Amino acid sequence: MGVYSFSANTIQGEEVGLDRYRGQVALIVNTASKCGLTPQYEGLEQLYQKYKDRGLVILGFPCNQFGAQEPGSNAEVEQFCQVNYGVSFPLFEKIDVNGDAKHPLYAYLTEEKAFEGFDQTQPSGQKFHAMFANNMPDKLLDNEIKWNFTKFLVDRDGQVVARFEPPVLPEEIASEIEKLL
Repeated sequence: MGVYSFSANTIQGEEVGLDRYRGQVALIVNTASKCGLTPQYEGLEQLYQKYKDRGLVILGFPCNQFGAQEPGSNAEVEQFCQVNYGVSFPLFEKIDVNGDAKHPLYAYLTEEKAFEGFDQTQPSGQKFHAMFANNMPDKLLDNEIKWNFTKFLVDRDGQVVARFEPPVLPEEIASEIEKLL
């Protein structure tokens, strides 16, 4: 099946098939503009600039499901990303990544790569684990997206090869990207 079976609307409202990215390595990320992790946009853009000529594409999917941290319109999100982080990688319309209205792409991604926990060898992973263990322990047991900036790495054939939880910074996965380029 692969991610090429899905389509989504760009942030400007144009429906595109993800097969447009066939043959490229993709990093698919749910994003938010008002999150403590929002500075990850900078790292994502740096990865994109460094590897786009070798076949990397980053696909950003704004989502307002976590702490209402993406409240703006699609136009506002696009402007924010360009003005504050110089984002030039493709952005898509706001979507749901969990629940009954979950975008089919995210249903596929979470089926392909299960949640394996937060890396508790890192302070940020410890904080995320503690937040969920103390407030939503049942969420540690499912494969749903936990928060903004969950990243899925997809190979050139459209197959999901890795999932990186929100505390993992974009620069920390550069070596995994390089293996696929």
